[in-house]
Amino acid sequence: MAEGNDRPRVVIVGAGFGGLACAQALGAAPVRVTVVDRHNYHLFQPLLYQVATAALSPADIAEPIRRILHRHRNIDVRMAEVTGVDTAGRAVRLADGARLPYDRLVIATGSVYSYFGHEAEWERHAPGLKTIENAREIRARLLQAFEAAEVCDDAAERDRLLTTVVIGGGPTGVEMAGSVAELARYTLSRDFRRIDPTKARILLVEAAPRILGTFPDDLGAYAERALRDKGVQVMTGAMVERIEADGVVVGGRKIPAATMVWGAGVKASPAARWLGVEPAKGGRIAVEADLSVPGLPGVYALGDTAQALGADGAPLPGLAQVAKQQGEHLGAGLARELAGGAPVGPFRFRNRGNTAIVGRNAAVFDFGRRRLKGRLAWLLWAIVHVWLLVNFEKRLMVTVQWLWRWLTYQRGARLITREPPDAERP
Repeated sequence: MAEGNDRPRVVIVGAGFGGLACAQALGAAPVRVTVVDRHNYHLFQPLLYQVATAALSPADIAEPIRRILHRHRNIDVRMAEVTGVDTAGRAVRLADGARLPYDRLVIATGSVYSYFGHEAEWERHAPGLKTIENAREIRARLLQAFEAAEVCDDAAERDRLLTTVVIGGGPTGVEMAGSVAELARYTLSRDFRRIDPTKARILLVEAAPRILGTFPDDLGAYAERALRDKGVQVMTGAMVERIEADGVVVGGRKIPAATMVWGAGVKASPAARWLGVEPAKGGRIAVEADLSVPGLPGVYALGDTAQALGADGAPLPGLAQVAKQQGEHLGAGLARELAGGAPVGPFRFRNRGNTAIVGRNAAVFDFGRRRLKGRLAWLLWAIVHVWLLVNFEKRLMVTVQWLWRWLTYQRGARLITREPPDAERP
């Protein structure tokens, strides 16, 4: 504990859903809180695919961390890169050489995409959807491909330019494939003269027998039918063998493509290495019921970084609602503990449903005993995601844009904001 008249120090690494929720729960507590993140903004990752497909702009789904937390006078924000943790000396090491002492440490650093050992070869050709930079890069590649196809006289190359491959049939892959199909079919269909964007080929490749494997069978089957109705070619039981600059190899067959997007698997951040603990499956940090890290007093982990077990003994999924609930629980528990000594209680996850949108008027929602699909699930998906945005301004902006897009089929964020590769320059 802190000495003298100093208040206890809580350091939270990561300003995602879990880290922010934990910080906000400590906002009125008699403690000093420091939130550390590599970026100066909180990103609403569930809508990042809409930035990648020109439906929203980055500013629509990102908010400065300082603005979110500014009313809490006991919270400081530090934009910095964490390089390690001195658990014996109770300090977080930063890339600039500084050290942040702590009495309680919360690790909430999220996850990154796993390319199953092929990061060096595959990631540069098929970026995932974890950062604004990823989304802008995918958007640029996608729109540049249509522009290049417009002036291409070679039929085979034109077909390649109009082919997009999305790898991974989970919610991210399904949402991305459906959104690309609607971008080509509705938004771009009237804007080109020499090509027909409605003929663009979109493939969703999944190694498992079906897409949306974490959802009930009937919802997965509905999502596949809805994607096929939008013109998406769904390839299940198909393993990606190679990803190259000009396409992918699936089942021994080369599929020429200009745009490739990865959404096939995730792994935790390197936080386990920082703490010197043996990582659990997927690089996660195994935690106790109260989210504490065994053997490291005062250290906690939550969200995608942590392997916490549910009531059934199975690891909790890497969902925003899990991280947010854990952050709220841990923040409130630490406030009580540091004020009066009451231990942090065990965390209990309350499942509020799992959802994925397939496209316009089509989504699935799994509440466990109850399931929704179609237009009602799509409307509920929209309401939930708007509500989860960080403030009223973002909620209003996104709602207006979605309404306009639904009425007109137009997308206003169709900007190519990077230079094309040297080979594509005139």
